[in-house]
Amino acid sequence: MTDLEFMDQAERVLAGVEICCDRLNDAADTDIDNQRVGGMVTLTFANRSQIVINLQKPLHEVWLAARCGGFHYRFDGQAWLDTKGQGEFWSSLSRYASEQADQALDFKA
Repeated sequence: MTDLEFMDQAERVLAGVEICCDRLNDAADTDIDNQRVGGMVTLTFANRSQIVINLQKPLHEVWLAARCGGFHYRFDGQAWLDTKGQGEFWSSLSRYASEQADQALDFKA
């Protein structure tokens, strides 16, 4: 994957996260503040816990940091998969965000 291809795919992830936050805030009793600075999106929940998603261009990875730990994802041509086999980005984000928000949240690409 070239740097340009990575940035195209990775930007879709960040934009998708922002869109999901807006959708969740509109559709449910959810309060997720999302702030984007360059290649990083910070999600802040009502209890002040955070999830940080940022791009690692040299490694062609998307990193996700949550209360439960840090995770690295690489695009396999179809999905962003954890480099240690811990799952797919969107399902992982849904699980970690649900834990931190203490309610079911569904993030989708």
